Amino acid sequence: MKATIYDIAKEAGVSIATVSHVINGKGKISKERREEIRGIMARMGYKPSMIASALTSKKTYALGLLVPDISNPFFAEIARAVEDEGQRHGYSVFICSTDNQDEKVERYAALLQQKKVDGVIIGTGMKDPSALEPLLHDNVPIALLARELPSVNVPTVIVDDYAGGAAAAEHLIALGHRRLAVLAEQESISSSRERVRGFRQAAEAAGVTLDPALVRSSGMKDSKDRALELLQGENRPTAVFCCNDMLAIGALRAAKQAGLCIPQDCSIVGFDDTVLASVTDLTTIAQPIERLGQTAVQLLLRHIGQPGERSERIVLPPVLVMRQSSSALS
Repeated sequence: MKATIYDIAKEAGVSIATVSHVINGKGKISKERREEIRGIMARMGYKPSMIASALTSKKTYALGLLVPDISNPFFAEIARAVEDEGQRHGYSVFICSTDNQDEKVERYAALLQQKKVDGVIIGTGMKDPSALEPLLHDNVPIALLARELPSVNVPTVIVDDYAGGAAAAEHLIALGHRRLAVLAEQESISSSRERVRGFRQAAEAAGVTLDPALVRSSGMKDSKDRALELLQGENRPTAVFCCNDMLAIGALRAAKQAGLCIPQDCSIVGFDDTVLASVTDLTTIAQPIERLGQTAVQLLLRHIGQPGERSERIVLPPVLVMRQSSSALS
């Protein structure tokens, strides 16, 4: 039979209130006495109820994390960084995959609100920020990760997506490429919009105009098909910038199917620098993934502790990582 708080109090010769204070780090109890009671809890295998803790401290020590798809290595690595940093501060993390669909965002927002999580990190795209209404209505603390929602004033950490897109264009143009294509995510995803904008403007600054027919929108599942349309076209590009590494993997597969050699026939550049990029020798724009996840948790916990403070916006720099998928135009 599991030990209860009553058993701990009886064994330690203290009141239930004293045990509760030890669990929640409250009360005027000496360090020695706290350690003694914690020792009894460990010896008797007592684990405090999260529900009971929530009732006494009004905290569940749980956070929510909304991402588009946990099967995407970028978001898997982000989730791990968030989970590790959360646990370092004593928090558990509920991870929810939304597929960038507003109805799923709203459903998970309502679920996390019902679970009384202490805060939620939003790392997913959405067309309508009102999908977060269940959280906003109850003033649940929110932080944005790798996404921006101008209409929602909350702490935000992003990478400089515009600068990353510009770096990709500058890299390819320096290699002699002028016939450039872009494989982007859906328009509702702010990070992808900024990457395309940075790429386009850097290209134009170098005297290269993007052909609208060579800028395509794609999801992970159809990235190979969309890239194949580009690479089998009459005036195929000599280089393709993909707005994430998963799209770049689709482009690499498409090039193979089209009988093209990478990078001799076509250079491909991704964005993120996930484990897939190193495995496939993909040139990519690296995001500081671990730092993004850690910073998002730290911002959220500060927001939880000081809800009236002004929201911070932290922008981290991307870095071009050159591998074997890009080379000078032959």
